[in-house]
Amino acid sequence: YHKAIVMKRLCRIRDIQHAISNIEHNFQEKYGICFNEGTLLCTLMNTEKMLTSGEISDLLGLSHSNTSKIISSAEDKGYIHRELGHEDKRHMYFSITSKGKELVETVDFSILDIPNI
Repeated sequence: YHKAIVMKRLCRIRDIQHAISNIEHNFQEKYGICFNEGTLLCTLMNTEKMLTSGEISDLLGLSHSNTSKIISSAEDKGYIHRELGHEDKRHMYFSITSKGKELVETVDFSILDIPNI
């Protein structure tokens, strides 16, 4: 009995992972950015101040290394802007560009609906 419950839960988790993977794939196909780049843009769009990569990492719940890759990719695509700190030149601050805002405003959030599993 216990094994059957555990297996059912594992299969449910697999189904959830598959659904999330499909959502991420569809998002990237439609908008040309990965899901993490999308969450980066939304985070910057909903923030009134420029953020450091460390702050972005904390807000997205990603490692600093992964955050750096996402920032670099979004920056290469022209969706975010990098600026040196005014008081401390060792710090870099990031904000969303008008191109990034335009992209976020086109997102059809219905494709992000998680299906009933």
